[in-house]
Amino acid sequence: MVLFTLLGVCLIGVAVVLNVGWIVLNWRRLVPLAVGIPFFLLLIAGVALNTVFLVREVRRNERHDAFLSAVTHELKTPLASIRLYLETLQRRPMEDAQRSEFYERMLEDSDRLLATVEQVLKAGEVGQRARSHVRVPVEIRALVEDCIRMTRARHHLDESAIALDVEPATLPMMVRGDPEELQTALLNILNNAVKYSPNGVEIRVTLRGEHDAWVRVSVTDRGIGIPAAHLKRIFRRFYRVPVRAVLRTKGTGLGLYLVRTIARQHGGDATAESAGEGRGATVSLQLPRILTPLAERD
Repeated sequence: MVLFTLLGVCLIGVAVVLNVGWIVLNWRRLVPLAVGIPFFLLLIAGVALNTVFLVREVRRNERHDAFLSAVTHELKTPLASIRLYLETLQRRPMEDAQRSEFYERMLEDSDRLLATVEQVLKAGEVGQRARSHVRVPVEIRALVEDCIRMTRARHHLDESAIALDVEPATLPMMVRGDPEELQTALLNILNNAVKYSPNGVEIRVTLRGEHDAWVRVSVTDRGIGIPAAHLKRIFRRFYRVPVRAVLRTKGTGLGLYLVRTIARQHGGDATAESAGEGRGATVSLQLPRILTPLAERD
């Protein structure tokens, strides 16, 4: 990327020098001067665009390579673990308690493997269609509570690790959408909050209505945080923040991409806020609320 950038800058510099020399030599000849300057501007624009496209392509390839490496690790590690436990069970007799422990660990590894495969498949699925065809009314509070219970069970968390705050609302918090996809988005946000809280999980989930037209679910953690320069980039596909604490944590770079894609397919959006590294982060999912007719409010 640095090579292409330097090459583009050098080419622009050479073009500027040549054009300035050409103008100095022909400043008294109006026709060549009038024709040459527009062509020079087009040349500069072409070189600049070519450099931008090259840099973007290099970055895209880097993200793809990082994604392949992460997915390979996420697939290989649980498979190797399951194989090791199976070989151990096959080679020597074991007590029932230890055998049960091995079975439990193999189930956890298989769940992890299945979660990785489902995330990759879901990313390809949501990227290929503009909107989900399944649209039903969904009570967002019940969905959030289910997702919190699933996250606690998946990560073996205490009930106090994830707190839910529901702000009073005059209207029911109903949205129209695909319950399965909305659940995927919420689970990804919660799983990220748990995963990037290495020093203890303390998560607050806030559910509130906004201007009687929107429902916002905000998940706040006290984890490793997000540098300000990366707050908008984290929703890109395959993107992972190039910070050591993040890169040490297992992931594919698809979770938040799925969250924003699903939110926008439902007419909403996803945003992230953070005070910086080591100061936690808040990821919010905003969805349009089903407007209740005035007759029903009474």
